[in-house]
Amino acid sequence: MLNYRLKNYFLLLVLLLVSASGFSQNVQKTRPPAKKKFPVGAKAGTFIDVNVAPYPESNYTATQLVTEVLVGNNAGCSVPNISNVTVSPSQPVTNNNRFWGYFNKGTSNFPFQKGIVLTTGFARKAGNVLESNILSDGNTGGSDADLIAATGVTTTISNAAVLEFDFVPSSAQMKFNYIFASEEYTGSFPCPPFQYDDAFALLLKPNTPGSTYTNLAVLPAGAGPVSVPNILPASFSCGPVNGQYFGSLFPNATNYNGITAKLTAEATVIPGQSYHIKMVVADARDSSYGSAVFLEGGSFDIGIKLVDSAGATLPASLNVCDNVPQTLVAQVSGITGATYQWYYNNGTTTIAIPGATTATYVATAPGIYTIKVVVPGNTCPAEASITIVGGTTPVAQNATLKLCSTPTNSTFDLNTAKPLISTTQGAVFRFYPTQAGAQAQDTTNIPTANLASYNGTDGQVLYVLVSNGAFCSKIVTLTLRKETTPTAVLGASRVKICNGESVTLTASGGVTYQWSGMSGTGAVQTVSPSQTTTYSVYAIGAQGCKSLQPATITVEVVPAITSSLKGGIICIGDKITLDAGVGPNYSYIWSNAATTQTISVGTPGIYTVTITNGVCTKIFTAEVIQATVPEIKNINYNDNGTMIITATATNGQMEYSVDNGITWQDSNMFTNVPKNSLISIRVRVKKTSCETFIEYFTFVMQNVITPNGDNLNDKIDFRGVSSYKDFKASVFDRYGREVYKAEKIRPYWDGYFQGKRLPTASYWYQVTFEDPASKQLTVKTGWILLKNIE
Repeated sequence: MLNYRLKNYFLLLVLLLVSASGFSQNVQKTRPPAKKKFPVGAKAGTFIDVNVAPYPESNYTATQLVTEVLVGNNAGCSVPNISNVTVSPSQPVTNNNRFWGYFNKGTSNFPFQKGIVLTTGFARKAGNVLESNILSDGNTGGSDADLIAATGVTTTISNAAVLEFDFVPSSAQMKFNYIFASEEYTGSFPCPPFQYDDAFALLLKPNTPGSTYTNLAVLPAGAGPVSVPNILPASFSCGPVNGQYFGSLFPNATNYNGITAKLTAEATVIPGQSYHIKMVVADARDSSYGSAVFLEGGSFDIGIKLVDSAGATLPASLNVCDNVPQTLVAQVSGITGATYQWYYNNGTTTIAIPGATTATYVATAPGIYTIKVVVPGNTCPAEASITIVGGTTPVAQNATLKLCSTPTNSTFDLNTAKPLISTTQGAVFRFYPTQAGAQAQDTTNIPTANLASYNGTDGQVLYVLVSNGAFCSKIVTLTLRKETTPTAVLGASRVKICNGESVTLTASGGVTYQWSGMSGTGAVQTVSPSQTTTYSVYAIGAQGCKSLQPATITVEVVPAITSSLKGGIICIGDKITLDAGVGPNYSYIWSNAATTQTISVGTPGIYTVTITNGVCTKIFTAEVIQATVPEIKNINYNDNGTMIITATATNGQMEYSVDNGITWQDSNMFTNVPKNSLISIRVRVKKTSCETFIEYFTFVMQNVITPNGDNLNDKIDFRGVSSYKDFKASVFDRYGREVYKAEKIRPYWDGYFQGKRLPTASYWYQVTFEDPASKQLTVKTGWILLKNIE
């Protein structure tokens, strides 16, 4: 009954586990392989507010957000004519899970105070509270051909979030400030082979037939589009990639893994011309990890252009020699009545220039000049800057150029002298063999035109004209020094040692020496390597020339002598083989004077062997222990056929056999041992002849006998134990009458009493004998069912 219940309980448990496993598989959401999320603890800090009270803008329509937040209508900034504002997918402001909306930095450290956010999922999850799971909620948007064309993404695009509108500019320039954010900034997602390239594009085109988009969301100097793998810090395995445009990882006041720095999209436009703007951010390759773009409120700028007194557009940086005055003019198209203020930055601080309140300013010193323009009725100024570089003669100094000549290189490369002479940015160098030539600044006939291979001599002096963009110049001298490159040689007192020994290294070929990984410039070094080591040294000449290649030498630390020697246990009369092990060039001397790798011994004790490999020597020890014959203390056998043998021995591990030594095992427990059988038990100490033997009868009393003459269960046979000391066996009927008592001539009971067949009934038995193993008196009692055919 108990077995039946256990089987049913086990079946029930299996069914429950299978059901639970299936349920778990059904509810698990498939995600891209090998993706990991930043630890939740990394998101500690204050989050931005998105689409929540108490900001009225959280309930603005898309049109209101563009005109009153992005452009800054409420702030009075320069406002182009905005129309046809749409979002795609089309989601109303009442949709709590819309992909677009208003954000405010609140008390966080986010770079923008406020603005518009577009996400590939739910905008509200971009901030507000910690989102411990990935932002895998899609905005139901699909792919976008314009984003693919602009960024070059060739993989699957999904969850495209689009904001579009028309505008008519009142100036020749427009710009936006924005930050791109993504959950893909984690693990190795941005790096090969994954390169999850979520991206953002800010597209502009005139509203004229046949016009095409221009992507304004690109990095400066042609550094490519705004996407996860194209803006990476050095902390990623494939970074940095345009790392100067990356902002920060956690904490960044959002639920995204990383954000870029503040980026600006700029374009030159025609005042009065109608344009269409399309902003789109999307997931690439997968839709499990979201991305977003944050557009800074009020950053839609009118733009300013700086020109000189002749009306020519000035570059962002202007080289000026010796503080020559430069006229700077701020030009704002289509706007009258504007007010101006010029600012100056000397490299550390920015100050408003007193009295510089017109469109024109004359600069007389290097620095950054900034003009801020305010349109009448507006409170948000536009600005432009120019950097004036120079104003002084380049820094230059006399220098010495050293040549370490070799058979294949005996000429000077004068280009390598340039940083020794001047570190001024943009400096131009001309080398002359005479001072008069340098003073004449000859540009058509320069004797040293082949700077990379000048055949000069030791001690020769050249005159160098150092100029700054042809505006400022200075003449300095360059002294040539020439020395033959030395060749290094290295020797050692020994090239093979044992661990712990020392070696003397001696270098030659130079005046001084440069040792690899060692201090000192002398010719001799003493080293004590713990492993085979290659040492190297460069030779240095009198003028500091260094050998082209180091001299090297390898000191071999001979491998430590090892041995597999181990002792063992033997019985009296046994022998054991002690093996010292084999190794390169090993020779042996045992404590018994033997010189072989192995020895055979039959006496307990301590044995040592000294092993030498020609360089090193080491002693190993083994102990041989004498074992005793095991003593069987007890044998426990039950009706299920399990036998447990309890034995003791002075030394060594024992092994056991119940088939007279045919098979052996380490465990003292045997199963499936037949009952009512004579078992030949042997116990020995492993790997020795110390062995004991006992025969044990697995006596199990029959519960039922049917003495009907068919030779099946006709009687209870006590012969297996009848020879045991103190053997007694009796059978009693229910009234206590002894109906059988074992005798040597009849060591069995066949259901008869006094020559008569006993009736079918239950009888009580008692068997007593001394256990041959434990030497304890064993008493077995119980009931027997006798079935006699009347």
